[in-house]
Amino acid sequence: MIPLLKNCALACCLVLSSANAEDSGWVSLFNGKDLQGWIPKIRGFPAGENALNTFRVEDGIIKASYAEYKTFDMRFGHLYTNVPYSHYIFRLEYRFEGKKMADAPSYVNFNSGIMVHSQSAASMPLDRGFPTSLEFQFLADEGKGPRATGNACTPGTHIEMDGKLVTQHIIDSSAPTFAPETWVKIEIEVRGHEEIIHRVNGKEVLRYQHPVLDPECRIAPAKEMIAAGANLKLGAGHIALQAEGHNVWFRNIEIKLLPTPVTP
Repeated sequence: MIPLLKNCALACCLVLSSANAEDSGWVSLFNGKDLQGWIPKIRGFPAGENALNTFRVEDGIIKASYAEYKTFDMRFGHLYTNVPYSHYIFRLEYRFEGKKMADAPSYVNFNSGIMVHSQSAASMPLDRGFPTSLEFQFLADEGKGPRATGNACTPGTHIEMDGKLVTQHIIDSSAPTFAPETWVKIEIEVRGHEEIIHRVNGKEVLRYQHPVLDPECRIAPAKEMIAAGANLKLGAGHIALQAEGHNVWFRNIEIKLLPTPVTP
């Protein structure tokens, strides 16, 4: 029995070591107390002004909340990291709460997301609702049939899949449909301009490559960025949490930086 116990102990140590190695390198982007390290930008208000307390911290959760709104009035909002990133894995958990604002567009019902490779909050025009970026879209069940979460949306951008340019605005994922008040774990692996992978509850649901700026997009045209000298090949940017007219909560917000390839 002693050799067997030794082997079991060794196996357990190897499993724990493997798990620790896999989970190492993660850094929290949220201190659980306030919005330090994040910059709000609400449509119609300057960057840095958290209008109507849209983003608030309660019980260790960042909440996109409409408690102080009388009407939505198309005041789309985003909460941006204060620094950009290029090669990383980002993860969090989200859940929807309550009902959408009555005057918000119907498509925002149980609809939110995170933006990556986003322009900065400071570069957003005052009346712009959405940043030029790539979105990992969050959706929940409306009781009307399958409604997969984890889709990709492309405000001001295009992507490539299987070597072909994709210009449609929403690219469907293979994720399941979740009940609105379910906590869902998401992860996005971003490797600069090369590739982006969406995962939901640990399972890959979408993968695409070579994002580029789209100067003709009506939602978030990239004309200003291109005129300012931005590279058409989108390879870095800010991460932003979305406030689109429906209450949504975010927790366990973490990032793991990945090695940046050295260009010869």
